[in-house]
Amino acid sequence: MPEGRTPENLLGNIMETLSDNLSRQNSGSFPQEDRSNSVTSQFNRLFGREKPVHHILGGGTSADVLLWRNKKISASVLTGSTAIWVIFEWLNYNLLTFLAFALVFGMIVQFAWANSKGAMKRGQSKVPRLILPDELFVNIARTVGGEVNRGLSILQDIACQGTLKQFLVAVLSLWTAAIAGSWCNFFTLIYMGFVGAHTLPVLYEKYEDEVDCFVARLIDQFQSHYKKMDTGVLRRLPTRKFSGKKNE
Repeated sequence: MPEGRTPENLLGNIMETLSDNLSRQNSGSFPQEDRSNSVTSQFNRLFGREKPVHHILGGGTSADVLLWRNKKISASVLTGSTAIWVIFEWLNYNLLTFLAFALVFGMIVQFAWANSKGAMKRGQSKVPRLILPDELFVNIARTVGGEVNRGLSILQDIACQGTLKQFLVAVLSLWTAAIAGSWCNFFTLIYMGFVGAHTLPVLYEKYEDEVDCFVARLIDQFQSHYKKMDTGVLRRLPTRKFSGKKNE
């Protein structure tokens, strides 16, 4: 072995070479990736989301339908809801007329099935019957009642114990809903919400970074405008009615 080329010196040269390469790589492409990861984590914290969109929507079949995991089922659900909306809105059918025609059609099918023994020259077959379980209506009533009570509780908590900012946001939201209700009827609003639930989540999942960046900028502008309004107007208003009880 030549002089000065001991194993300790060789190991030291190797470690110095590796450290130089790592430092050059860190000064090159890694900072951009770190910045992108930090931006993504900032967006996730902005939305309060640390899990995938599929998990937030509850997972399972409902999330698969909303995110178009199975395109046939999602397209069928959206097409069926659109057909129902067209029947009620464009063809001017009301609920009673639609139910009456549906029952008439069902009775005609059952009548033809029950009296087809002689014409088809076959044995008497059992006529299919549609029976809705009682648990279905109970579950629907419980779900709707629970959501209504939860919404009323939130509004009452904001009115009695919420801050002025929460009160103004709630009033502005209800005012916006009232204006939207004057543009179209309640059934159309439900249909628009149904379509939005089947389109917005999948679009957000596809363009997640762009939407997060846009919303982050929008929130920054809103906060700057709110600070100006808070400094000029809101701080001059009395806050006794909107502040909760102080903890002793």
